[in-house]
Parts: sequence; structure tokens; C-alpha cells
Amino acid sequence: MNATRAEEVALLALGWLVSNDDLLPVFQGASGVSADDLRAGAQDPAFLASVLDFLLMDDAWVIAVCDHLVVPYETLYQVRQMLPGGDLPNWT
Repeated sequence: MNATRAEEVALLALGWLVSNDDLLPVFQGASGVSADDLRAGAQDPAFLASVLDFLLMDDAWVIAVCDHLVVPYETLYQVRQMLPGGDLPNWT
């Protein structure tokens, strides 16, 4: 996993989130982002990291995204580690 691939996968995860009519309003309510913010954030690695932080809060969301992207379940966590703020230690 490198930074370029991480951003690509994170962007795909954002696309999945935007297409999810049930979960997108939850993300927008929790983060306060608008549709314009979503479009602008697609180019910002820190914003993409926040999307992954949100998705990583629930195993069911991780499974759904990874199944959609056809990637192993640990991929979202690996991607998150490559984006800004992802170098924090994992204490779990």
C-alpha cells in the first residue's frame, strides 16, 4: 500500500458512501459536510481520512464497503494508516 493507492481506495470508499442513501445522511449529520463539501473533499487526503474514520466505526460498514470494492476487510484500515493522521498507534 502506498499513498497514491490509499487515496484511490479512499476515493472509491467515498463514492460508495455517497451512493448509500441510508448512511450518507448519517455521515453528513455527524460531520456537518454539505454536498459541495463532499465534492471538494474528494481531492483532500485529510477529508478522505475523515471518511475512513467514519466508516471504520462500524464493522458492518467496513464489510459492506470492502465487499463492494472487492478488497480484503483489512484494506480500509491499511488505507487509513497511509492518509494524514493515520500514523497514530493502535492501542486495541
